[in-house]
Amino acid sequence: MTPRPHGAHLPEERTESTAPLPPPELTEAECRRCGTYIAGLDGRYACGVCGWVNDHSEGHRRLPRADEDPDRPPKGRRRPKQLPWPPPLPAPEYGPGPGPECVPEPAAEPGPGP
Repeated sequence: MTPRPHGAHLPEERTESTAPLPPPELTEAECRRCGTYIAGLDGRYACGVCGWVNDHSEGHRRLPRADEDPDRPPKGRRRPKQLPWPPPLPAPEYGPGPGPECVPEPAAEPGPGP
């Protein structure tokens, strides 16, 4: 593993205004792949029919930063660690099996003909 150079550039704390952003604008267009009429926010689209998605840089305004999210947890608080697999399913509940009244009776064998 290569050590980090001493002059490595680390992300700087932004000092821009933390005023709330205006609400997003609902925009409409045709899907560039299949032509379906789709709606998006601020010029960012995803087609539910064919799966096409335009690049985030094509939007009409910048995307908000994480510190501008009003639902962001307080600083220093982390999300709980997620397990890398889905949780196990509960064991099925087994009841009593079919009783004798549920078992079909064998078919009668044909006897000698007349």
